[in-house]
Amino acid sequence: MYFVLVYALACLSTCHCHFIEEDGKNENHCGLLKQWLKSSLVSVEIIKKGFHREVVTTVELGPDVLSGVRVLLVHRWPRGVFVDPYQLASLSDQSDWKILLDSAIDLEVPAHKTVGFVTYVYPSPDGPTPRLLKVTIPIHGRYHEPSFVGETFTSVDIEPPELLLRTDKCTQLDNKEPHAAVDAPCTPDNSSTCLWVKLQHQQERGPMGVQFPVGDGSLVTPVCEEVLLTDLQTFTKPSRIGSQVLPLLKFSWCGLSGTTWCFLSLPQSFSGTSSCSA
Repeated sequence: MYFVLVYALACLSTCHCHFIEEDGKNENHCGLLKQWLKSSLVSVEIIKKGFHREVVTTVELGPDVLSGVRVLLVHRWPRGVFVDPYQLASLSDQSDWKILLDSAIDLEVPAHKTVGFVTYVYPSPDGPTPRLLKVTIPIHGRYHEPSFVGETFTSVDIEPPELLLRTDKCTQLDNKEPHAAVDAPCTPDNSSTCLWVKLQHQQERGPMGVQFPVGDGSLVTPVCEEVLLTDLQTFTKPSRIGSQVLPLLKFSWCGLSGTTWCFLSLPQSFSGTSSCSA
């Protein structure tokens, strides 16, 4: 009985020491990960002009070598821009980064009829992580509502991405300042979520404003009136096929930035009707 008791105490002591050793290793890896994140730099540049721009993000990771670290860039895009999923798929096939969208992207809707979205960019998802990373994402401006106060451009603010890091050797992250533990997809496949670490206030610079042209709202009514008048004149000249007179039906877009439509419809009685709708 005495031998059994001593053996049990020895096993418990060994297990306890093993758990303490594992906790110490985990805490050490998490501490190194946080230090590496704090010494890393993120810079953003927006190039090209017009409705089609490119957001170039450069990440300079810490000088100390830390194996097994994965990098994630989280972009939170405003509703005034969009990305083309087909274009991104083609680019990622030719690059060393992969991208994941949090929602479907409608390429046609104007800015005031959509919402913002999030992209998760994984630089070097399959190989070792280099110290210097560069990712270029094409973005496109959406059409905006026309201005009724004489403005010819509208500004869309582009926020810098959040830099997130993780390693399989760090399994217990906390939310102690200045770091935060957040859940995000582990990989571009989005099959599971992992715990990542980020700096709660990692961005020293604010958003960057991008200018997109807008239409002149004061021209909507006169343009519609001109189009309607032109359409009415067109209807006075019906076409003839054989002995049958066919009315000419014309559908015209006379709005600015896709917000206002004017159209005419002519039934068989030749009594034309017209309307403008926003």
